[in-house]
Amino acid sequence: MTPTVRLAALRAQLTTDNLDGFVIPLTDEHMSEYVGGYAQRLGWLTGFGGSAGTAVVLADRAAIFTDGRYTIQVREQVDGTQWAYEPVPQTSPAAWLAKHAPESGRIGYDAWLHTGTWVADATTALAERGATLIPVETNPIDAIWTDRPLPSPAKLTVQPDQFTGASSAEKRAKIADWLSEHNADAVVLTALDSIAWALNIRGGDVDHTPVALSYAIVGADGTTDLFVAPDKLDDTVRQHLGNAVRLHDRTAFAPALAAYAGKRVAADPERAVAAITQALQAGGAKILPLRDPVVLAKAIKNPVEIAGHRAASARDGAALARFLRWVETECVKGGQTELSAAAKLLAFREQTGVLKDTSFDTISATGPHGAIPHYHVTEESSAPIEPGQLYLIDSGGQYSDGTTDVTRVMPIGEPTAEMRDRFTRVLKGHIGIATAVFPDGTMGGQIDAFARRPLWEAGLDFGHGTGHGIGAYLAVHEGPQRIAAPNYPGGAAMEPLRAGMMLSNEPGYYKAGEYGIRIENLILIEPRTIPGADREMLGFETLTFCPIERTLIEPALLTTEERHWVDDYHAKVLAVLTPEMTDAEDRTWLAAQCAPLS
Repeated sequence: MTPTVRLAALRAQLTTDNLDGFVIPLTDEHMSEYVGGYAQRLGWLTGFGGSAGTAVVLADRAAIFTDGRYTIQVREQVDGTQWAYEPVPQTSPAAWLAKHAPESGRIGYDAWLHTGTWVADATTALAERGATLIPVETNPIDAIWTDRPLPSPAKLTVQPDQFTGASSAEKRAKIADWLSEHNADAVVLTALDSIAWALNIRGGDVDHTPVALSYAIVGADGTTDLFVAPDKLDDTVRQHLGNAVRLHDRTAFAPALAAYAGKRVAADPERAVAAITQALQAGGAKILPLRDPVVLAKAIKNPVEIAGHRAASARDGAALARFLRWVETECVKGGQTELSAAAKLLAFREQTGVLKDTSFDTISATGPHGAIPHYHVTEESSAPIEPGQLYLIDSGGQYSDGTTDVTRVMPIGEPTAEMRDRFTRVLKGHIGIATAVFPDGTMGGQIDAFARRPLWEAGLDFGHGTGHGIGAYLAVHEGPQRIAAPNYPGGAAMEPLRAGMMLSNEPGYYKAGEYGIRIENLILIEPRTIPGADREMLGFETLTFCPIERTLIEPALLTTEERHWVDDYHAKVLAVLTPEMTDAEDRTWLAAQCAPLS
């Protein structure tokens, strides 16, 4: 079926289900950012290939909601004659329904795909039209998606303490302490990376993110009920989990919530879907709307996790550097495409011998495609890499000791003066974050402008956040910290920054129809000692090492301090990557790339 036929089929199904509309988010039962194929309902319906979005379908109109990262992409992939493009956060599905839902209409939603907060907001919005929000027993998309993939059968694996720095028993004991502090009997863990972190397990149910479809309930004594498909378990995992982790089929999770009558149960309002809180309430539990205790603990990396990331970053940086040399020498000859380049980079990473997966779909984008921040290359969209273009590569690897995410830009042939100007302004913003010093407790929203000022001075900007958290062999996008404008959706930009957190540093610039620029390294928050300071201060250590394309730098735009930063950074790149590169020609190229700016 084409997207047009699918939309018509959904409308027919809604009529059968006595519904006047339906809301389709891009998520799963765990409020995950990246989801398994079985949960890609939005993409199946609309053709949209981004990683965030929502659609609303009514009988006479339909709308798709995306943020600034996908302004161009959604228009390329989703038929504008069938769908209205709605920008987030300027509007929202609830606000749109308040204007367009039919009077006294019945708008369906899947309670396993929305939070209770969303349900409350949408209910209030629909009340303005006299309309009602209706939970469905069966998702109508599933009723018409005849070839919908099955959930992954991948096995669970153990993440050894040598990579985690703390045993599962230690982590669960801290969760138990947290429950005691809040006078709670249990906490429901629904975020897949929280469960993986707390139990020191990994899985293969979501592309690029080593997690398993599961739920966990941790009790006040630290014992845990894990709900996961039995065929995912082997004796090694069972032995690792031990007697303190009781095992149940994943299908037993919803019925088990009825057993907490009279109990005080913590459930994260941002991560526990409405179906869970509704089941707890129906069973007589007292719900404590508290943030998942794993979220902050997971975000503050311990010394073992930090050391692991450094090792992974050196290994990964060498693979990327070898790739950049290949781009420089081969792509000017012609014959290469976005897909062939992405395959070449994957091959370099695989040559490390320890790559588990890429950490997200590689963004291999040349020319106009580079102006789409989250561009996803396909067989149909893959463009030839040609002289006169900028080629942007945003990619990462999953290794047992760390997760990486890095972006570099290469000119194919001679760059224009404008390209050099814009690239250097992005670099200045990158340096502004990398060198920032700020009081402990500062929020990411307070320093976001450091990355934008050099662009603002030229009347330019970029339409995405400056930095996101990252996991330790877990999700490439990890909260709660973020560097973004203070009004960033969800409030993540107002999370205090703490020592031990890791973030990306990735300002950019995008000229629609021509090129895109982004420079991304990962950074670690660490204490800073300042003589005479009367406050505890923090700063960043750069963790990613790979050359920044020197032919795109306009030295005259850099201050003396910024030039020193570039030279110091490249000296570190040379020191870190040289031992990782065994080929003499690779080393010679690297040395030239890392020479001081002239």
